[in-house]
Amino acid sequence: MTGMTKPYVLHYAPDNASMIIRLALDELDIAFDTCLVDRAVAAQRSKGYRALNPAGRIPTLETPDGPISETGAILLWLADRHGGLLPDPRDPMRAAALNWLFFLANTLHADAAILFYINRYGVETDHAAMRDAVRARLTAHVALIETEARPRLTGWLGARQPSALDLYLAPLLRWLQLYPVEDRGWFDLAAYPGLHAMCIALEQRQSTDRLCIAEGMGPHPFSAPDYPQPPEGSAL
Repeated sequence: MTGMTKPYVLHYAPDNASMIIRLALDELDIAFDTCLVDRAVAAQRSKGYRALNPAGRIPTLETPDGPISETGAILLWLADRHGGLLPDPRDPMRAAALNWLFFLANTLHADAAILFYINRYGVETDHAAMRDAVRARLTAHVALIETEARPRLTGWLGARQPSALDLYLAPLLRWLQLYPVEDRGWFDLAAYPGLHAMCIALEQRQSTDRLCIAEGMGPHPFSAPDYPQPPEGSAL
């Protein structure tokens, strides 16, 4: 969203974790500006960007309370400030929702990043075995969400109105289907029918339509994804 200055600025790169926050802001009907972090020139490591996000990762959301730079933290802050994305603090569902939000951030997302950037870990001769081990962990994580999280989070995962959990999980499932590029297809979303249905439902939302236009994605970015062709910036 562009035009007059707005209280939120999302520093983003196409098809990066910033898309999770873009979806959340849109679902909350919050006006925001965007600022491209051009990964093609390693802008995430620039002095200016690190002044906002010392870790040099994407996203960063500038808010009236200052910049926030961890995806899970941004979602939790938005939920507490604006409501709707997570159960209220006194809601009995709050504990389970937070448990699985942190599972997505600390476990599923963290292991996915290892798989996608395996060259950053260990020595090259160990990478094949590492890939096999991480893929096994990731499929176990997704199976756990399918069989344990969904039944416990009725109304908050895969519901008609998407929550922070849906908005975080769907992009992660997208990336598991696309990356690593040289091993595309290792992950079969159809093996998890509940999560597959959640992704299809999210694709019917206007927030997803706007995401696809803004970041150059196809019509089924979560259930049958392809690599983006963004109007600006680089996904890698």
